[in-house]
Amino acid sequence: MEKEFRTESDSVGELSLDVGAYYGIQTLRAKENFEITGTKLNFAFVRNVVLIKKAAAIVNKSYGLLDGGKADAIIAACDEILHGKHRKDFIVDAVQGGAGTSANMNVNEVIANIAIEHLGGKKGDYSVISPNDDVNMEQSTNDVIPTAGKLTVLSLAKELLSELKRLDAALTKKAKEFNDILKMGRTQLQDAVPMRLGQAFRAFATAVARSSERIKSSLSEMRTINMGATAIGTAINAREAYFSHITEELSLLSGEDLKRAEDLFDGTQNVDGFAAVSGTLKALAVNLSKMCNDLRLMSSGPRTGLGEIILPAKQNGSSIMPGKINPVIPEVVNQVCFLVIGHDVTVTMAAEAGQLELNAFEPVIFYQIFESLRALTGAVRTLSDNCIVGIEANRERCAEWVNRSVGIVTALNPYIGYLKAAEIAKESLRTGEPIRDIVLREGLMDEKKLDEVLDPLLLTEPCGSRL
Repeated sequence: MEKEFRTESDSVGELSLDVGAYYGIQTLRAKENFEITGTKLNFAFVRNVVLIKKAAAIVNKSYGLLDGGKADAIIAACDEILHGKHRKDFIVDAVQGGAGTSANMNVNEVIANIAIEHLGGKKGDYSVISPNDDVNMEQSTNDVIPTAGKLTVLSLAKELLSELKRLDAALTKKAKEFNDILKMGRTQLQDAVPMRLGQAFRAFATAVARSSERIKSSLSEMRTINMGATAIGTAINAREAYFSHITEELSLLSGEDLKRAEDLFDGTQNVDGFAAVSGTLKALAVNLSKMCNDLRLMSSGPRTGLGEIILPAKQNGSSIMPGKINPVIPEVVNQVCFLVIGHDVTVTMAAEAGQLELNAFEPVIFYQIFESLRALTGAVRTLSDNCIVGIEANRERCAEWVNRSVGIVTALNPYIGYLKAAEIAKESLRTGEPIRDIVLREGLMDEKKLDEVLDPLLLTEPCGSRL
């Protein structure tokens, strides 16, 4: 059957569109102009743009700014999208020129054409419902798009924070499970002093919890929005009733406690809030990657490396070496962390690059920060479920490394001095004679006191418990 088309026109000219498409000419132009990443708009972001359109229609209807029939049709169209329908009609690339105008118009046109059909019209007949005059009434891309970006960050961050809470719990459980296991602490990859394996996992959990709190703190900026600012902050074309009530209505619909920016010019032109959130995601990535480096080192071998812990075997590690198992979960988390750190550079540069009354680079900021949130959520989930919960301790190997190390000599510094302790360490390394035996042979300490000072468990506690 031959495909049918409809013709639409704009200030540039005419284009033919698939008669069944709910998007319109401005969306199609954007698709043709911005074949950049091959990645469409994040649908969570689309939903939040739609939520703004619904809030605007409700306010505009309530105060007689928009015909009730049109408003009801627009609200019904928004609800269809919010329930997951028409996803295929959001076709513009995530990275686009125009400060997000293409994303805004893609939503405006889809809503308009659904609403037109609700009123008995045909797609493309914008005399029934106009994408600009009706769906976009009282709005501008320049307040809609940053507000939708903030709502999307808030929603995606909730998933990440939930996974971080699970990771914290899993690490804390391992910290308790491994609390009685002595291992060798290392600094600069060299033997340092003994510690408990549980203390290593407790430190991981502490870093994760701190990262979560840092992210939560940064999200407060996402609740300050510039709805009503319209183009640059003067609120041009926004009437008093709409201006005074749109933030309140959007708060009700989104479930977020939103507030209007005190300085709408600042709220429209500056996007440092996104840079702040991205920075906390980078800090989380740094902590996660360091932790995964440690997990890979502690599990290395297993026969010829440290071998202090055993990671769950998740898949074959080699196409040529039988029986080889690789630390694939920490490895993939490392890679996600590299990605997020790179995204933060992009977000930082794009936030800095705005000029005068608008930042035109919000599309790439959103593309990168949404990807950071999504990827981190998946990485943290698989780290918890496919690695941390299944980690086992190799008690024998941990004890072997502690017994072979001269690191315990550090505990003797307060009693025999640094220089003498260094001499004993060198002699022990050269001869293989245990530290304890050398100290007793040279009569440097009473045996009872020496045993107390070198008690392996006491060595892992604050010095006040020994001195």
